[in-house]
Amino acid sequence: MFTVAALYHFTRFPDPAALRAPLQALCDQQGIKGTLLLAQEGINGTVAGPRAGIDALLAHVRALPGCAVLEHKESLAEEMPFIRMKVRLKKEIVTMGQPDVDPLAAVGHYVAPQDWNALISAEDVVVIDTRNDYEVAIGTFEGAVDPETKTFGEFPAWWEANKERFHNKRVAMFCTGGIRCEKSTNYLLGQGVEDVFHLKGGILKYLEEVPQEDSLWQGECFVFDGRVSVGHGLAEGPHELCHACRRPITPADMTRPDYEAGVSCRHCIDERSDEDRARFRERQKQIALAAARGRYHVGPEAG
Repeated sequence: MFTVAALYHFTRFPDPAALRAPLQALCDQQGIKGTLLLAQEGINGTVAGPRAGIDALLAHVRALPGCAVLEHKESLAEEMPFIRMKVRLKKEIVTMGQPDVDPLAAVGHYVAPQDWNALISAEDVVVIDTRNDYEVAIGTFEGAVDPETKTFGEFPAWWEANKERFHNKRVAMFCTGGIRCEKSTNYLLGQGVEDVFHLKGGILKYLEEVPQEDSLWQGECFVFDGRVSVGHGLAEGPHELCHACRRPITPADMTRPDYEAGVSCRHCIDERSDEDRARFRERQKQIALAAARGRYHVGPEAG
């Protein structure tokens, strides 16, 4: 079994580039794979590896400036859910595109998973899912508002267009692991919303700690690794990824006539041209040939 660790922490890194090489070297040495993002505002990522390796990485990260109190979430995977290890430099560790947003200045009220049900069941509370549309499509909280955004950067414009719907309401927000809510709650506070709350530890912590019989979660939770989705108790879900459009698909989706592995699915069949599909078929052919030789073929990502 591999330990999967999801982590993020907002802090000030004056020179994030100086942190990159030591992190990459440690992960390579410890057999860890996944992605870590570094920016001047902090660190974010999900990685997987042996127990001892993850412990070594967490110790290293907590020794970085301002990261001593970093929290993380863990789950298990029977197979390594990542292909390679990447430590990347970014402008933001989660991209919202709002230069005035600063989670280190102020965020909403954290709500523990055990208290979340009572909050979102209150009549004066509106619940907003801050994730992207393809994530919401496979699971969300009962009664949650779906902004139908394709990227997190679209959230401010959506709020501006819809804020009157939530006048005189307390606003409760949630996301996969909590990082998007750090920025979205700070953004709402800056817009004059007084009562803003967010789920501490995100959906992952809720699914880990709240018994299924007490849960208000419906469906599965999309995760950004090879497992694709998890359910209650963080058990691996049934979804796979369409490698043409990067959206989650179910076993039933893969029986449809519009599904072709790596080429098309019900989500993207009308979004791609015949030329695109021919290119994707060639990529799948190269992947199959590489697999037959015991190698992994890294083709271009579908764009």
